[in-house]
Amino acid sequence: MDSRAQNNPCTVEEVFRDFKGRRAGLSKALTTDVEDFYNQCDPDKENLCLYGFPSEQWEVNLPAEEVPPELPEPVLGINFARDGMQEKDWMSLVAVHSDSWLLAIAYYFGARFEFDNLTGNAFSI
Repeated sequence: MDSRAQNNPCTVEEVFRDFKGRRAGLSKALTTDVEDFYNQCDPDKENLCLYGFPSEQWEVNLPAEEVPPELPEPVLGINFARDGMQEKDWMSLVAVHSDSWLLAIAYYFGARFEFDNLTGNAFSI
């Protein structure tokens, strides 16, 4: 799996599909694949991030080196606190940061829409 592959949703439906896939991948890492996830977060390694992908897969890896600065990155260094906390507290902390990252990604993609060009679909206040 190429963690650096760029996804570029262009519609509300595509953003939602992207969000659902990433959420499913992160949920899988934090529930069904928890032992594998825990082992990959070795505190002796460099700053690691948990990535969720639209394909419902997940990956623990170093942060991407070349990303647009406005593209949200997941929390850096999730592995450092692993052995200094109870496992359930550490997992909860990673889950909270992952939720925040998911919302940031969705808002990033959504903010690129040109709402004034939509007919009948614009938000009204």
